[in-house]
Amino acid sequence: MLSLLSLLSAVPAGPRRDFSDQYRTERQVQVDTRRENDSLHVFLRFADAQAPRSGQPLQVAAWPDYESRRPVWQDSVRHLSRRTRHLGSATLVDFSLPVASLAAGQLVNVYSGTTNNEDSGAGVWLEITPERLNRTFMLTDSVGDPLLRRYVRVGEVFQVSSYGAQQPLTIKQYEPNFMAALPPMTNPATLPPPPRTMTLQDSSTIQAGRRIKLAGPGLYSLRVNGSTRPVGLLAERNSFPELTVAVELIQPLIYLTSTAERQKLYNSPDPKRAVDQFWLGVAANQQVIARQLIRTYYERVAAANRLFSSYKAGWMTDRGMLYIVYGPPETVYRTATEERWLYRPGTTGEGTYTFHPKPSTFAPEHYELVRRPEYERLWYAAVEQWRKGLTAPTAR
Repeated sequence: MLSLLSLLSAVPAGPRRDFSDQYRTERQVQVDTRRENDSLHVFLRFADAQAPRSGQPLQVAAWPDYESRRPVWQDSVRHLSRRTRHLGSATLVDFSLPVASLAAGQLVNVYSGTTNNEDSGAGVWLEITPERLNRTFMLTDSVGDPLLRRYVRVGEVFQVSSYGAQQPLTIKQYEPNFMAALPPMTNPATLPPPPRTMTLQDSSTIQAGRRIKLAGPGLYSLRVNGSTRPVGLLAERNSFPELTVAVELIQPLIYLTSTAERQKLYNSPDPKRAVDQFWLGVAANQQVIARQLIRTYYERVAAANRLFSSYKAGWMTDRGMLYIVYGPPETVYRTATEERWLYRPGTTGEGTYTFHPKPSTFAPEHYELVRRPEYERLWYAAVEQWRKGLTAPTAR
């Protein structure tokens, strides 16, 4: 457990932090928490290249908000080597924070290094919500290691690990009825209203701690007896977050193609070959360029799935749409009420895009784009670039 070395008074907000590192998959750190008595147990999975090095401390700080210049308190993880273990090509670190040191609305930042993180958005940023402070269970894989994501593959074995005595677990399955994001210039008045209710397909109750394997795709809710809120879980087929099946490869092309073009791909006797031919046509029959386009586009789709999946696959979300077509943002600013993506002049999608948080039970970190008509020129220019066989440049 961490002791609090310093309590720092708040000072006026300093320079805005750039949170764009949060959307670069090579720097992403997966995180989850579980309440255990008077502690909040934190679990982090680093890619080995990003893991704290020997002699490099893991720093922890609590911030009042995204814009503050000084933390409420800061500390470092004691005996880091004892709290670290390797899982294949990843490194798992876990430690505990005293709940008494945390307050709903604060942000906990965890990062490696020896200097203060006063002006940087690097590392993990964990929003302290009432639900997080009180949730006594977490998702783990088949051998009990933290899952650290809110999606599973159909047939994948996982568990719900509850702290203390195992309680009954209620699992509900809802019919998937998700739409891909509409273009950024779409008139909000023409957007279809979100469904008020979801169709319940199945419900069952088992004991928490038992191995679970979901039989079909869809959106699930998991609630341990006594918990205040359920946890949403998305189940997808095949190799998600990567897409490998022809039908899956066609779906994200909604951002580049017409309805008629996609229907032709679906109706082809060999849809996988039809997808290859689509990209080969875009590349003017140059196979090297076609392969580059395919690799770039579907790597971004997979990255969007890893970063933004919630109640639906990440590629279908507003942030996923921009990430795929424009690439990762150059700069990201955050406040409690919005997130702004900036693309520098001269890059695809140049300009500023604002997202507002729209949290829900199934998607606590979901954001929706503020759509504007002036995005139309930028959007069609980016789509045209793809359709001309020019790989959209990455912001960095």
